[in-house]
Amino acid sequence: MKQTKKSVLDTSFHNDTVSATPNELITLFGKPMYYTNDGNNFHWDMEDAFGNVFTIYDWKHYHPLNMDETINWHIGGRIAKITKFAAYHLQKKIDETFPKLFNQKPKTK
Repeated sequence: MKQTKKSVLDTSFHNDTVSATPNELITLFGKPMYYTNDGNNFHWDMEDAFGNVFTIYDWKHYHPLNMDETINWHIGGRIAKITKFAAYHLQKKIDETFPKLFNQKPKTK
Protein backbone atom coordinates (compact mmCIF):
# COMPACT_ATOMS: atom_id res chain seq x y z
CA MET A 1 0.00 0.00 0.00
CA LYS A 2 1.29 3.40 -0.97
CA GLN A 3 0.25 6.98 -1.50
CA THR A 4 -1.20 7.66 -4.92
CA LYS A 5 -1.84 10.51 -7.29
CA LYS A 6 -4.81 8.64 -8.79
CA SER A 7 -8.22 10.22 -8.37
CA VAL A 8 -10.10 9.29 -5.21
CA LEU A 9 -13.28 10.96 -6.46
CA ASP A 10 -16.44 9.12 -5.42
CA THR A 11 -14.86 7.41 -2.42
CA SER A 12 -16.86 7.27 0.79
CA PHE A 13 -16.92 5.73 4.25
CA HIS A 14 -18.15 2.11 4.47
CA ASN A 15 -17.83 1.67 8.26
CA ASP A 16 -14.18 0.54 8.21
CA THR A 17 -11.60 2.12 10.51
CA VAL A 18 -8.07 1.54 11.79
CA SER A 19 -6.52 2.63 15.09
CA ALA A 20 -3.20 4.48 15.01
CA THR A 21 -1.49 7.73 15.92
CA PRO A 22 -0.74 10.40 13.33
CA ASN A 23 2.99 9.72 13.85
CA GLU A 24 2.50 6.01 13.14
CA LEU A 25 0.73 6.70 9.84
CA ILE A 26 3.31 9.30 8.85
CA THR A 27 6.10 6.80 9.55
CA LEU A 28 4.38 4.15 7.42
CA PHE A 29 3.00 6.25 4.55
CA GLY A 30 4.77 9.59 4.53
CA LYS A 31 3.52 13.13 4.83
CA PRO A 32 -0.25 13.46 4.52
CA MET A 33 -2.30 16.08 2.77
CA TYR A 34 -3.72 18.48 5.36
CA TYR A 35 -7.28 19.79 5.42
CA THR A 36 -8.63 22.43 7.75
CA ASN A 37 -11.91 23.38 6.11
CA ASP A 38 -14.03 20.27 6.69
CA GLY A 39 -12.99 18.97 10.09
CA ASN A 40 -10.10 16.79 8.93
CA ASN A 41 -6.56 17.27 10.23
CA PHE A 42 -4.91 14.57 8.09
CA HIS A 43 -5.76 12.81 4.86
CA TRP A 44 -3.87 10.28 2.71
CA ASP A 45 -4.84 9.23 -0.82
CA MET A 46 -3.72 5.62 -1.15
CA GLU A 47 -3.79 2.63 -3.44
CA ASP A 48 -3.38 -1.07 -2.79
CA ALA A 49 -1.28 -3.58 -4.73
CA PHE A 50 -4.18 -4.09 -7.16
CA GLY A 51 -4.46 -0.37 -7.98
CA ASN A 52 -7.66 0.16 -5.96
CA VAL A 53 -7.76 3.65 -4.45
CA PHE A 54 -8.83 4.44 -0.91
CA THR A 55 -8.39 7.22 1.62
CA ILE A 56 -7.29 7.40 5.25
CA TYR A 57 -8.58 10.38 7.24
CA ASP A 58 -9.62 11.55 10.69
CA TRP A 59 -13.27 12.49 10.52
CA LYS A 60 -14.48 15.63 12.26
CA HIS A 61 -12.39 15.63 15.40
CA TYR A 62 -12.67 19.43 15.32
CA HIS A 63 -9.48 19.90 17.32
CA PRO A 64 -5.78 19.66 16.53
CA LEU A 65 -4.61 16.12 17.18
CA ASN A 66 -1.73 15.23 19.43
CA MET A 67 0.75 13.45 17.15
CA ASP A 68 0.92 10.52 19.59
CA GLU A 69 -2.84 10.31 20.20
CA THR A 70 -4.39 7.02 19.10
CA ILE A 71 -7.61 7.62 17.18
CA ASN A 72 -9.90 5.75 14.82
CA TRP A 73 -9.12 6.68 11.21
CA HIS A 74 -11.82 6.34 8.58
CA ILE A 75 -11.09 4.37 5.44
CA GLY A 76 -12.89 5.63 2.35
CA GLY A 77 -13.29 3.74 -0.90
CA ARG A 78 -15.57 3.29 -3.86
CA ILE A 79 -16.97 -0.01 -2.55
CA ALA A 80 -17.02 -1.73 0.85
CA LYS A 81 -14.91 -4.65 -0.39
CA ILE A 82 -11.99 -2.26 -1.02
CA THR A 83 -12.28 -0.52 2.36
CA LYS A 84 -12.52 -3.82 4.25
CA PHE A 85 -9.42 -5.14 2.45
CA ALA A 86 -7.53 -1.90 3.06
CA ALA A 87 -8.54 -1.65 6.74
CA TYR A 88 -7.51 -5.25 7.43
CA HIS A 89 -4.07 -4.87 5.83
CA LEU A 90 -3.48 -1.39 7.24
CA GLN A 91 -4.26 -2.46 10.80
CA LYS A 92 -2.08 -5.55 10.41
CA LYS A 93 0.82 -3.38 9.22
CA ILE A 94 0.27 -0.87 12.04
CA ASP A 95 0.14 -3.60 14.70
CA GLU A 96 3.23 -5.39 13.36
CA THR A 97 5.25 -2.18 13.07
CA PHE A 98 4.12 -0.57 16.34
CA PRO A 99 3.31 -3.31 18.86
CA LYS A 100 1.37 -1.95 21.82
CA LEU A 101 2.42 -2.86 25.35
CA PHE A 102 -1.18 -2.76 26.52
CA ASN A 103 -4.47 -3.25 24.78
CA GLN A 104 -5.17 0.48 24.47
CA LYS A 105 -8.43 1.71 23.05
CA PRO A 106 -8.51 4.90 20.98
CA LYS A 107 -9.86 8.02 22.62
CA THR A 108 -13.31 9.03 21.47
CA LYS A 109 -15.28 12.19 21.99
